[in-house]
Formats: sequence, structure tokens, C-alpha cells
Amino acid sequence: QVQLVESGGGLVQAGGSLRLSCTASGRTFSTYAMGWFRQAPGKEREFVAHINRSGGWTYYADSVKGRFAISRDNAKNTVYLQMNNLKPEDTADYFCAAKTYGRVGDLSSPNVYDYWGQGTQVTVSS
Repeated sequence: QVQLVESGGGLVQAGGSLRLSCTASGRTFSTYAMGWFRQAPGKEREFVAHINRSGGWTYYADSVKGRFAISRDNAKNTVYLQMNNLKPEDTADYFCAAKTYGRVGDLSSPNVYDYWGQGTQVTVSS
């Protein structure tokens, strides 16, 4: 089992940047692929980005491709989401999630992930 804690959210103007962090407990972090999702008020949880266990492969939602970058540091049990050129429509609660090795399915679906953090709020003002 792994526990996830996000940090780094806040209020930023459009065009600005933020870096979110998600730190995991335990010594098995490198066995999990990781994802970032977001949820705006009144909307469903939406896939943002995914990174494999080694960090060598990433996958993004079209809406953030070219602006966001997911990375991980397995020595620090941490996954990051660098968000650049933020837009008001990026405003949401952002969640990190861990996918157990061997779990198959659509990587953009929340159902594929087993563990979730509590979320961090990102607000982008126009």
C-alpha cells in the first residue's frame, strides 16, 4: 500500500507556472506507475498525465500537451507536474494517483489507479 500527499498548488495568473509535487510513503514507490488527474467544480475527474515506473515514458492529455510535464524522482519517492503557460480552464483540484504493476486498462481512466492523494487546489486567474 502507498500513501500519497500532493503539494504546490496555489493561485497564479494566466500565463504563469506552478510545479506540483506528490510524495509517496513506503519503499516501493518505484514499482508504481503514476498519474495526475484534475477535477473542476461540477465536472468529472479528468486525466492530465501519466509516467511509467522508470520515468522513461510519459503520456499526456491533449489539453495539456506542450504545456505540462510529468517527471519523477524514485530516490525521493516523488512525482512532479510542471505546469507552464497556465490558463483559467486549468483551474481545478489536482490529484496524483498510483497504478499497481500489472494492472491493465486505459491509462487515462481513474479506474486503473489504485491509490489517490487528497488533492491540491490550483486556481488560474485571467
